[in-house]
Formats: sequence, C-alpha cells, structure tokens
Amino acid sequence: MTVDRRALIASVATLALAGAARAQNPAPTPAAGDPSAPIWPPEHSIALWPGNPPGMPATPPVLKPTMNGSAGHRELWVRGVATPAIHVFRPSRPNGVALLSIPGGGYEFLSVQNEGLDVAHFYTARGYTVFVLSYRLPAEGWANRSNVPLQDAQRAMRLIRANAARFGVDPRRVGIVGFSAGGHLAASLVTAHDEPVYAPVDEADRLSARPDFAGLIYPVTTLEAPETHAGSRDHLLGPNPSPKLVAARSPLRHIDAKTPPCFLVHALDDDTVPVACSIDWMMACRTAKVPVEAHLLEQGGHGFGLHLPDDNPGALWPEQFLRWATHHQG
Repeated sequence: MTVDRRALIASVATLALAGAARAQNPAPTPAAGDPSAPIWPPEHSIALWPGNPPGMPATPPVLKPTMNGSAGHRELWVRGVATPAIHVFRPSRPNGVALLSIPGGGYEFLSVQNEGLDVAHFYTARGYTVFVLSYRLPAEGWANRSNVPLQDAQRAMRLIRANAARFGVDPRRVGIVGFSAGGHLAASLVTAHDEPVYAPVDEADRLSARPDFAGLIYPVTTLEAPETHAGSRDHLLGPNPSPKLVAARSPLRHIDAKTPPCFLVHALDDDTVPVACSIDWMMACRTAKVPVEAHLLEQGGHGFGLHLPDDNPGALWPEQFLRWATHHQG
C-alpha cells in the first residue's frame, strides 16, 4: 500500500490543530470597558501547539486586550498571550495565496488591530487567505526568551503548509508581512526559517517554514546599536545580552542566497525605528542577489499600518505590495 506523505502530514496536523483549538483557545474577550473594541480572539482561531508551548512559565500569562490611542484613533492591543495562534480570515473568492500577518508592538504588546485585523480585511477582499499571528511576548516569563517568537512564527508557517488543502491555498505560495517588531520577527523568519529553535511535535514540523515572499514594513532588522529599536531588543533578549546573542538575533547579518524576495516600506521621518534598518536590508539583499524592492517615504512616521492619509503617496503601499507579490508567488 502506498502512503501519500503530504496527505499524511496534512491529516496528522489537522487532527492536532483541532484538538489544540478545542483544548486551549480562550473565549473571545472584548477589551474591558470599550464597546467599540473588536472581539479578540476572532472566531476562527487555531492554537499553534497541541499542548503547552515550549518554555511555559509556572504561572502562565493572562490574556489582556486593551484599547489604546486618542479618540477617533483607538486600536486594540493584546498582552498576555499564553496560547499563541493563527487567526484565519478567508476570502469569498480565494486566489490560492496565503499571507501570514505579524503585528508589531516592540515585543511588549501586539498591535493586532492596526497590523493584523486591518491587514486581513484589506487582503481577503483581494483574494488572499490571511492568517494573523498572535505570538508569545518573550518578557512574560517564557524560558529561552530570545527564541520564543521565532518558535511561534516557524510553527505557524508549517501548520499553514500542512493544512494547505483545508485552507484552499497553495503550499508553494505562502508569504508574510510583518510590522516594526513584527517586521523583526518576519526578517528573522526569512533568515532563520530552518534554525532548530524547538523540538518537533508532529509531522507538520517536517515541512519548511521558509516564506515564499516577505513584506517588511518599518521593520527592526538589527538589534545592534545604533541602528535598532532598543525596546524591541530589550524585551526580546533581556538585560545585558551578550554580543553573540545580539548578533544571532540580528537578521540583517544573516541574509544569504536562500533569503526569499523582500518588499520594504519605511518613512524617512520614522523616529522610532531608524530608516537605516530598511536601507541596510535592501543593500544586503542586493549583495546576496536576493530580489528586493524598497519604498522610502518622505513622511509617515511610525506605526501607520494601512492608514496613511490619502494625499500621502505611501498610502498606496498595500496595493503596491500586492502587485509586487504576484511576481514572487511560486
């Protein structure tokens, strides 16, 4: 009897996903005291791990969604992720392409509305199946904290591919888009997709975690001073990290010919993450002969997501990313 290995992987992963979702997904929780808050987690959420995630602390963090920002510009942030998950948003007319969206927040919180839910709404309307990643925050008590977000990102990519038939996507057309610290995680994934940062838990972990294309939006691409975001570095690595650890978690150092095509967006007036993070990434890609496109905006600041004013040319970047991505999909 001949066994289809891909079918076996998909069926094992599907069973693991179903069990994990039933066992671990918390009930949807609105941000306390704000009826305008979106429900979190969304209805279709799938836990990444069939049991406890690696390095679970003795006292797990407690989910805490909050609304933040001034009136008219409030958005949902999330802390206390004990059950990392992919939140699935399916288009009415799928094009077979999957996109993993990775919110930022300096590894202190997750900007899940501005850099997750809004991304899902935009790209599902254009045929993409979008998975918003809620990853663990490394400073919330997890062992081996510098590996924690990368563990979740690798696992997310593998589960998407293992369940490609279930989600109606092509496993050879799975991209990512990451913002700020989520851009650091996306950059880490494109350069360290095959780094063994956790012990395999099922057949899905035999699959590649390498994205087929990547969008890096105002990303933190290095943790080395001075061209970094100190908050992201400190929350990921902890106090007084060794130079070796800083270098290991600085993806800019690790670009090579295996790095997938990259699309960059960064504002020159960003006073949070230096624009050099994107410029240096672009130049390193060119040196490694990795396809790369960069959009450097005169104005935009930091954290704009998909919401730059219409009179800012940078407001076109979500559509430009889509058009660029069509040339780098399998």
